[in-house]
Amino acid sequence: MDMTPWERRQKILETLCLRRQDTYRNLSHEFNVSTGTIRRDIVVLTCSYPLETARGNHGGVRVAEWFHLDRRALNSAEITFLRRLAESLDGSDREMLNRIITVFSH
Repeated sequence: MDMTPWERRQKILETLCLRRQDTYRNLSHEFNVSTGTIRRDIVVLTCSYPLETARGNHGGVRVAEWFHLDRRALNSAEITFLRRLAESLDGSDREMLNRIITVFSH
């Protein structure tokens, strides 16, 4: 059974989140579509997700280092800000913020 474009894009995103990067050629082979179709799918996905394309002989696409489909993560600037903020807190408030930093840092 063929996938709809939406289903294929979701699978491409899931695949990229697991592998972190791949080539257009490999993705086109895996999903049994042309590299042009994969390129168009990536353009659509890039509107909503932090995907970065790579130029060169093989061309490719990668997921931003901080992004994970199954969880949200703080970037380094957010972590630095929260650690500075934690210094101004006491007791259970400081402990709570430190737990949040631990859970959501990558």
